[in-house]
Amino acid sequence: METVYEKIYKKALETPEDFWADAAQAVQWEKKWDKVFDDSNHPFFQWFKGGLLNSCYNALDFHVENGRAEQTALIYDSPVTGIIRKISYRELQKEVALLAGAFQSLGMEKGDRIIIYMPMIPQAVITMLACARIGVVHSVVFGGFASQELAIRIDDSKPKAIVTASCGIEVERLIPYKPLLDDAIEMAQYKPEHCVVFQRPELSAQLLNERDHDWIEIMNHAEPVSCIVMKSTDPLYILYTSGTTGKPKGVVRDNGGHAVALKWSLTNIYDVNPGDVFWAASDIGWAVGHSYSVYGPLMQGCTTILYEGKPVGTPNPGAFWRVIDQHQVKVLFTAPTAIRAIKKEDPTGKYLKDFDLSSLKSLFLAGERLDPDTYHWSNKLLNVPVIDHWWQTETGWPVAANCMGLAPHRFKPGSAGKSVPGYDIRILDSNGKILGPYEEGLIAIKLPLPPGCLPTLWNDDQRYVNSYLSQYPNYYFTSDGGYKDNEDYLYIMGRVDDVINVAGHRFSTGRMEEVIAGHSDVAECAVVGANDLLKGQVPVGLLVLKNGVDRNKQIITQEVIEKIRSEIGAVASFKTVHVVKRLPKTRSGKILRRTIREIVDRKKYSIPSTIDEPEILQELEIVLNK
Repeated sequence: METVYEKIYKKALETPEDFWADAAQAVQWEKKWDKVFDDSNHPFFQWFKGGLLNSCYNALDFHVENGRAEQTALIYDSPVTGIIRKISYRELQKEVALLAGAFQSLGMEKGDRIIIYMPMIPQAVITMLACARIGVVHSVVFGGFASQELAIRIDDSKPKAIVTASCGIEVERLIPYKPLLDDAIEMAQYKPEHCVVFQRPELSAQLLNERDHDWIEIMNHAEPVSCIVMKSTDPLYILYTSGTTGKPKGVVRDNGGHAVALKWSLTNIYDVNPGDVFWAASDIGWAVGHSYSVYGPLMQGCTTILYEGKPVGTPNPGAFWRVIDQHQVKVLFTAPTAIRAIKKEDPTGKYLKDFDLSSLKSLFLAGERLDPDTYHWSNKLLNVPVIDHWWQTETGWPVAANCMGLAPHRFKPGSAGKSVPGYDIRILDSNGKILGPYEEGLIAIKLPLPPGCLPTLWNDDQRYVNSYLSQYPNYYFTSDGGYKDNEDYLYIMGRVDDVINVAGHRFSTGRMEEVIAGHSDVAECAVVGANDLLKGQVPVGLLVLKNGVDRNKQIITQEVIEKIRSEIGAVASFKTVHVVKRLPKTRSGKILRRTIREIVDRKKYSIPSTIDEPEILQELEIVLNK
């Protein structure tokens, strides 16, 4: 007998236009679409072409107009400042409409870009929604990123304005944002016209000239504005993700497909309904923060939580349990790294005893592979379903999961679940042949991708094709490897390119190598991702010094670590560097990164037939295993 999941998955696969037209009824449209799916410009597919709507209206105004005006929309919970603030849908709409008016008074128009470089404070969410309200394309940049990385994004997106705060707060440390922003603008070739600064009481930022504006002042002089009508296919935001060349890729998200996919996912994957409290413990600089801290739960009419703190240290390993108890969280979505950090500090779960977690119905984990030990520990501790699921910045919502709103199937530790309805996941070999159960290969998704996924990259259609669609005809290549079992459960084994996943944050090892190569004593280098029990992966660097360099090696490695910290950010967790005599290479000069990674992880490795000097591997093993 067909299960509920199997029936719905089959419908999405066989009649996708009917399936997604039904799903789109949950979204508020100014005008319904002319065509559900348009493939006339292959492979640049469009969903709900001709449809008109506004994402901010769906997230705020609709709820204010239909009985949820006084419901809490956003809970700002900040253990680093001691502030807890609850903002209703009506209050949030008012703030957003005012800021949107302020943006218009600065000359912002539909299609312009704004970069948001802010910590986890309500003003960040207000800025995102204000952009959506007037058709300005926002690009949120994680506040921990260094000036050079911000400058790259400024040059690519060419924002008319940048919105920032005076500082971020990391436990007991203040991070001044304005100097980082000023340095980035100095580095960038493109210069924004405006910078809007929200002054936090913990640290005041200096406003330099007529370019800089105080948030409070522009809000005091602003008039609220209504939502403007957007095409379904108009861009809502750009979100940069690491690319294998070192240059980040600007993932584009549209308005219509995005709204449809998020609404469907909240109901059917997360089993979250209007009025429920949903907490995605993610920074808004990442895809999870966009989809499930801001747009998804607000479009669904939920209460969402913006948490400015850590799973441990603010003040202790009971921090997450306190938030769940205090705010009656129904679903928590976080990264396995957060749970591993809690487990490391409180292996017996003694801090849980201080809190009532009866409101919690499920724990969703994503961003990196969930190891079985962490699955079993959290499942036993919390006594609720623990769901590992898998997706990417590019897809914007889950690709594989155990859909809790569709009569969930059996849980299998180590698996990310089954294909979410709308996705057709295949395992391919290097020649594009479809592999059978338990055969490990390359994970690909048969085209077309469902609504909500990236339609292209910002101003770079060709790179979109080259990065995702050129490897195998009619497939989206995920850059992940894995396999399915005999019941179609998916198992993710890791990246197959040079992008590593550090505690849910993606970093290009190629970009790190570019930074290291800039050190005056380094002749060549390699960076690989090593398995790490806490963070999933951490970068490990290998340096070959220039001939004649006789400086202290420990000083050089420390300089390299500081260089990565300065130019990429501390969040990259780059702390391990080894000086070696030479790097293992193929006869053609290609560095054998996969073999290096296997040695770093102390795995058995075979000597590649293409290696130039096999004895280098023995030398490397001695150095890395010290």
